[in-house]
Amino acid sequence: MAYVKWTALALVALVVAAFLHWSLPSRDIVRILGTEVARSDAEVSNQAGQEVSRTRDIRFIKAATADGAPMVYRNEDTDWGWPPYFKFDTANLAAEADNRISTETEPRWTIVTHYGWRITWLSTFPNAVSLSPAEGPDQTLIPWFNIVVLALLAAAVFFIRRKALALLGLDD
Repeated sequence: MAYVKWTALALVALVVAAFLHWSLPSRDIVRILGTEVARSDAEVSNQAGQEVSRTRDIRFIKAATADGAPMVYRNEDTDWGWPPYFKFDTANLAAEADNRISTETEPRWTIVTHYGWRITWLSTFPNAVSLSPAEGPDQTLIPWFNIVVLALLAAAVFFIRRKALALLGLDD
């Protein structure tokens, strides 16, 4: 029975870790190669429950890492949805990216803040949230926001667990 309990706890921890890894911001240092707009058709249900076709434009930022590996970022507004980045400036970010295009001989390194994962076989792309200049391809980026969020979550879990054990009379 102990194996079932620990397996269940491990699965919950894995799901929470994956959710946090997908939702919290990550930063990459890349050289921007260009931008692109692609049209996407999706079937959605309207209020009457009927399937209707919805067309939308998706912007992409094409980039390369210092070792030459390609990286593609989606550039869509998050609006008021999850994760709560409240991004409403897709067109401005595309213009910023176009302004930062550089060549391999004269690179301009850029820090791309994004969330999400690049899964090639599912054609999913991380969503770019902001761009800022980088000192170079080997600049050290410390994820202070993520450290604070994870520390606050750990403290909340600690205090909730402590309070629950006290209410159950199981505290030491």
